[in-house]
Amino acid sequence: MSRHILEQLDIADQALRENLHRHDLDPTAREHMERAMSHVREAFIATNEIGKARSVQRLVGDVEKVGHLMSKLRKQQQSSVTVKSIRI
Repeated sequence: MSRHILEQLDIADQALRENLHRHDLDPTAREHMERAMSHVREAFIATNEIGKARSVQRLVGDVEKVGHLMSKLRKQQQSSVTVKSIRI
């Protein structure tokens, strides 16, 4: 039974990954698919390695922390870029 579940989770992961390569994706849909991939991967761990998966609340918290860190990094990179004019 768990082998069948793992195969189905793998199929779901592949489908989500394929859709994330689309350039015409709505940002909200992309965000949901990225979150869904996190849940699918954690479900794979929960099924395959009993007792090693995070709770849903912890997974969501971890994903949100990473999102906040990425936002801070993007802001720092944008603010550290200086543009100098060149006279020709």
